[in-house]
Amino acid sequence: MTGKVITIDGPAGSGKSTVSRALAAKLQYLYLDTGALYRALAYKALKINLDMNHPAKLAEFCSTTEVTLKNVNGKMTVWVDGEDVGEKIRTEEVGLAASAISAFPVVREKLLSLQREAGAGGGIVAEGRDMGSVVFPDADFKFYLDADLEERIRRRHDELVSKNRAAERSAISRDMKARDAQDTNRKIAPLTSAPDAVVIDSTSLTVSEVLREILEHLQDPLIADTK
Repeated sequence: MTGKVITIDGPAGSGKSTVSRALAAKLQYLYLDTGALYRALAYKALKINLDMNHPAKLAEFCSTTEVTLKNVNGKMTVWVDGEDVGEKIRTEEVGLAASAISAFPVVREKLLSLQREAGAGGGIVAEGRDMGSVVFPDADFKFYLDADLEERIRRRHDELVSKNRAAERSAISRDMKARDAQDTNRKIAPLTSAPDAVVIDSTSLTVSEVLREILEHLQDPLIADTK
């Protein structure tokens, strides 16, 4: 399979990042973590203590902040004003701020063209919250991963522990519920499954099982014939 655009959306902790990376590696596609773009802007916003609710300041922030994507050995890395932000954007604080800042049209406008440009040539697995519904509405294949809230909290807790980071379940639960509310209720591009997406409940599935299910859909001739 070559040149296809595959989107995988879902809430935090649904397994979409792990599955998307694995799928991209399996297909030898580029992996686009679009959430990292919003996290990158949120990281800088927190760094400079930006008042995101001040329209003029937010507009100036977006126009003067340079966000770029670089392909390093098949992996998209995110840079802000010439800085590789890497793991700096992977904190709960930045994640919550990213959910908040992504609700503003000026922010989504800034990043939309960057995301579409990355997927213009196909051969990409794009992961996020509105990939199939907004960014790539004509994607060849769309998937939406979900899981029970408690399972998503457990996964996030285990992930943080594995990285030797602070991981209080109560704090993770609070932040995840806040992110879910922000992502689902925002007026611009809310978290939702595209009407033509394949929905997979990953609550009781391993990464391998989810990946296998996705690959079965990609290889289904009935699906392929409609693309």
